[in-house]
Amino acid sequence: MIAHRLFAVPLLLVAFSAVAAEPYADRPDVRSFVATMAERHGFEPERLAALFRQAKQDPAVIKAIAPPADPGIRSWHAYRDHFVEATRIGRGIAFWHDHADALARAESTYGVPAEIIVAIIGIETVYGRDPGKFQTFNALTNLSFDYPPRADLFRRELEALLLLAREEGRDPRSYRGSYAGAIGMAQFMPSSMRNYAIDFDGDGRIDLVDSADDAIGSTARFLRAQGWQPEQPIALPVIVTGDPAPLLAEGIRPQRLPAAMADFGVSTDGMPAQPAALIEFVTPGAATEYRLGFNNFYVITRYNQSSFYAAAVTDLAAVLRAAH
Repeated sequence: MIAHRLFAVPLLLVAFSAVAAEPYADRPDVRSFVATMAERHGFEPERLAALFRQAKQDPAVIKAIAPPADPGIRSWHAYRDHFVEATRIGRGIAFWHDHADALARAESTYGVPAEIIVAIIGIETVYGRDPGKFQTFNALTNLSFDYPPRADLFRRELEALLLLAREEGRDPRSYRGSYAGAIGMAQFMPSSMRNYAIDFDGDGRIDLVDSADDAIGSTARFLRAQGWQPEQPIALPVIVTGDPAPLLAEGIRPQRLPAAMADFGVSTDGMPAQPAALIEFVTPGAATEYRLGFNNFYVITRYNQSSFYAAAVTDLAAVLRAAH
């Protein structure tokens, strides 16, 4: 779920080992965080300190979040083949069949197509099969205080986790998920759970781990809150014969009408007259693919800030829709 990794693995592990001997509860930055939580939200400092005394540094978390020392060239074909494959397709068809009523209700309520919801849950955890086994509090503690590139982000998520646990009457250490702190079938970060998760099965509690209906409704609600537009295009393939560099430099947020891209050699005949962004999909040894990403494509990247991710969701969704 976490994109844009900045430091190489060896550098981070060296920094990690340098502080490994000092317990979290004794560190000034952790004590400052505890004081802030007490002042801002009324937590009892000693109870928080007790939690951090039980937190353990986990090199596996830092290794998982950090980029490879030699990232090489990303391959769209390899990325797509990892997610648009037989297991996710087969399980996705079964998931759609088993939860057809909830998916239809989510589509009706939020305007998000069932196949998009199914594809996201499939890509995130293979329909709950692989939600992650890291203790969320411990993972977020490691990332908040031993991963400088995104420490601010993870401290906000650690804050959200403590608030979520208080609201749900749970021990913060009882949550488990990915190395990055994402929880449940749909891999919601704690802040997203607090803001967008919903009791969609009507049992009086929100459960994104074991309730597929809650995961379905929460995923649709999140996308709609990010600006999903019902019955509007997501992305369409285009042929590029000119130099697309100026368009690519504008990023993935839709801001140009397709007709305004013709001067850059983009074939836009028949495209919807809606703002779009030109997205490239590079595969070493193969021709680069291009798509126009419209508003709904950009919305999917709010789930995971990667154009590859959004395109994989779109492609898996198309396969599932055809099979269903």
